[in-house]
Amino acid sequence: MSRKWILALVLILALSLTLAACGGQKAAEAPKAEQPAATEAPKAEQPQAEQPKQEEPAAKEKTVVIGFTASQTGKYNVSSTRQTTGLQMWMDDVNNAGGIKLSDGTVIKFKAVSYDDESNKDRVQELYTKLATDDKADFLISPYSSGLTAAAAVIAEQYGIPMITTGAASDATYKQGYTVVYQAYTPASRYLTGAIDLLMDLDPNAKKVAFVYENSKFATGVNEAAKAYAEKNGFDVVLFEGYDPDTKDFNAIINKIEAAAPDAILGGGHFQDGSTFARQLYEKGTKVKFISLLVAPPEPTFAELGDAAVGVTGPSQWEPAAKYTPESAKAAGIEWFGPTGEEFTKAYQAAHDGENPSYHVAGGYAAGLILQKAIQDADSVDRAAVLKAMDAIDMMIFFGHIKFDTSPEAHGLQIGHDMILIQWQKDGDKLVKQVVWPKAGATADPIYPIR
Repeated sequence: MSRKWILALVLILALSLTLAACGGQKAAEAPKAEQPAATEAPKAEQPQAEQPKQEEPAAKEKTVVIGFTASQTGKYNVSSTRQTTGLQMWMDDVNNAGGIKLSDGTVIKFKAVSYDDESNKDRVQELYTKLATDDKADFLISPYSSGLTAAAAVIAEQYGIPMITTGAASDATYKQGYTVVYQAYTPASRYLTGAIDLLMDLDPNAKKVAFVYENSKFATGVNEAAKAYAEKNGFDVVLFEGYDPDTKDFNAIINKIEAAAPDAILGGGHFQDGSTFARQLYEKGTKVKFISLLVAPPEPTFAELGDAAVGVTGPSQWEPAAKYTPESAKAAGIEWFGPTGEEFTKAYQAAHDGENPSYHVAGGYAAGLILQKAIQDADSVDRAAVLKAMDAIDMMIFFGHIKFDTSPEAHGLQIGHDMILIQWQKDGDKLVKQVVWPKAGATADPIYPIR
């Protein structure tokens, strides 16, 4: 082999070794771990930024002042005190339940401001003026009695403050053109109309009625209104006669009744004369199908007459036994509002050692319910809005049906509430007082004819 070729081979071998050394160096490098395609590390899920909760606006509490006078002294003390007890009971119930909540978040609570009117009409006007001007009363409740209420109504109207009257049955107050005065009680003109309605319901053939009544302003007014109602409904008034308040012997009048032979006797006046009249009618064996007397029959002591009390009816504004319920409201097609009579009675008894509430207590509570309903319906305590809501009220509460006359001639007169008619009936060997009218509140069927 020539020297040339040997040199060429040497050069080729040297070049091969050099290339091998370079390639070996590359292979010696630790292989890099294959990295996965770059992905972003998962970000810890960020809780979505909490949208700030639409916080309900903080409740704005508004204290509404209810002004009234009470007869802490004087002749109306007992009845007025009971009325105030009922009103305060309603106020406590509403406030303790958290108040009345309006749609704008306002919570209405109530505060009472009251004064002793001393059963004095002159004091009433002075004190209701003070309530309106100094105390800035938002709403008013009447004092007890028609006379004192008539004085308060003048002031309520003068200052444009809505006033609900309770313990005030006279029609006259609501025929003065007032626009802010509303009556909770059945008016005096309808004290005995329920008795006539019941008689018509029981016996369409009964047509002859005798009115025998005490010569007093109250009894005369009630009986005159009942006479007009009876005649309007086709009855023949065969006797219409008054007697002195201190009458103890009714024989002469009973002789006239027997000669006239009525189907029904209506009238009376107060407890003593009414119970004496009922007893003597029984003792003389007077044949009559129906008797309804003012004031005396609803009193528990009327039962002391024994058999002479059986079947006798009498009007009352309210009785614990009255069965006004959500069911009876539904049957009558009327909205129900507030506690049932049973709930009201139990609550009162729990606070008063088991004593039953009188209709004066119930009337005070009912006045509060009327105001509450008007505020809720108005969704406001603006007086104009509340008055508009009052005009529209047509509801049943434990006290009965509540609806107001809205005519200019008798605005605010109660036209929904009927007097409850009670009747004494035998339950075994004892006498019990049952509600027999209106049907929505009845606890028993009436006894008819009674003799």
